[in-house]
Amino acid sequence: MRLLLGATCAAALVVSGMVIAPNAYAEADRTLTQNTTGTHNGYYFSFWKDSGNASMTLRADGRYSSQWGGGTNNWVGGKGWATGTRRTISYSGSYNPNGNSYLALYGWTRNPLIEYYVVENFGTYNPSSGATRMGSVTTDGSTYDIYRSQRVNAPSIDGTATFYQYWSVRQQKRTGGTITTANHFDAWARSGLNLGSNHSYQVLATEGYQSSGSSDITVWEGGGGNPGNPGNPGNPGDPGQSNCTAVLSAGTQFGDRFNLNVAVQNVSSWTVTLSLGGGQSLQNSWNASVSGTTGNITARPNGSGNTFGVTIMANGNWTWPTVTCRTP
Repeated sequence: MRLLLGATCAAALVVSGMVIAPNAYAEADRTLTQNTTGTHNGYYFSFWKDSGNASMTLRADGRYSSQWGGGTNNWVGGKGWATGTRRTISYSGSYNPNGNSYLALYGWTRNPLIEYYVVENFGTYNPSSGATRMGSVTTDGSTYDIYRSQRVNAPSIDGTATFYQYWSVRQQKRTGGTITTANHFDAWARSGLNLGSNHSYQVLATEGYQSSGSSDITVWEGGGGNPGNPGNPGNPGDPGQSNCTAVLSAGTQFGDRFNLNVAVQNVSSWTVTLSLGGGQSLQNSWNASVSGTTGNITARPNGSGNTFGVTIMANGNWTWPTVTCRTP
């Protein structure tokens, strides 16, 4: 059973208007227990549940808190922006799921209709389970696995429809840091997953499905500390402020080996490390200086640009290696 943030509730999340900058208002806290959308303290918000006792309290600036109990079947809510874009988003707070739940940057596009997720944390169930793996991207301090799934005749922001879902699922869970949205959009495109031309909303959302838990999340635009709270430095433990990004995409697959393409973004001087799985070994490489044959192999520029490739002998292990990128 999988969580489908918005796929069960998207019909309730209708977007209108523009969201103005944070700190423009000082509205009182507001607790939501019924399905609704709107703006609060300059941020767009959405709240939906199908049953149970879930609630969400809208607080100062981009902050919201939520709680839900075991009697809740499915609920989702969060704060963000009425129109999604390639913005850099930061967030901080606490997230305490008991069971099936996740914390994700979530949005929609039209033309074509696409539902997308950047999953930062989750409970007992990975929401991309059963989806098709398309690649990975290393950004903001971790590798995210990229997946695609399809919903057929399912609820959407445009009623019942058939549409694709795009996923980036963070390998190292966290509750706080910076999400460079453009890096995910670009990595999806490199994997053949193109978003629509018309963006709908984009929120940092909490969801719970037949579970219980709580969250207290503050979201804002830009990197670093929360501009609405100068005493909050953000997440100093998050090493994700580096601009060095490495994106894996599939090459040709053979009976005993497979090719991978690696695209390095934002920097021209870089060191990329590929961590091969058990039994795997490097057979060949091109357009980079690569050292090592098993375990962790390292690639550096050799004058051939920022895209290189490797051939990996599978030896029965077809799992893609994890990839990290750093500047020297």
